[in-house]
Amino acid sequence: MGDPKRQRKKFETPKYPWSKDNLETELRLLGDYGLRNKRELWRHHTKLSKYRAMARKLQGKTRKERSKAEKQLLSKLFSVGLISANSSLADVLDLTIKDFLERRLQMIVFRQRLAKTPHQARQMIVHGHIAIKGKRIIFPSYIVKRDDEPTLTYAPTSTIATPDHPIQKALTNSSVPKS
Repeated sequence: MGDPKRQRKKFETPKYPWSKDNLETELRLLGDYGLRNKRELWRHHTKLSKYRAMARKLQGKTRKERSKAEKQLLSKLFSVGLISANSSLADVLDLTIKDFLERRLQMIVFRQRLAKTPHQARQMIVHGHIAIKGKRIIFPSYIVKRDDEPTLTYAPTSTIATPDHPIQKALTNSSVPKS
């Protein structure tokens, strides 16, 4: 049995945290994507840097050595929706933090016009109004897989799922741009 393992942080902080350019960029991303704090941003940035490091490491190997690992990496990133079906390692190196932030449940809910703003999308997710394949997801940072995206709806037992709910009326009457 034993004690549970010690939890470790899942992010790395910026090398120069007080750089004016970094601070402005981070603050803009926090606002645009409705993030709660910079740790959420840093966690996705760390994931991005790990995937890019894997791609650089694979590029240095011979074709025979890297074929299996390359297929695994590309299929993983394709299933998450970060790259297209016929992508290469060069496309993995071109990924940006915005690509990762766009795949968060919070942004997918906003882009599918289930919420008016990213902040409202976050609130709806945390309160349990959003479901994927009929199962409630309460984590705004959940990375939505490409196959799960069409099954994203309001939770069946949610009060927002009824067409006469004020949020539903506001969304149908408003001119929220669809991206």
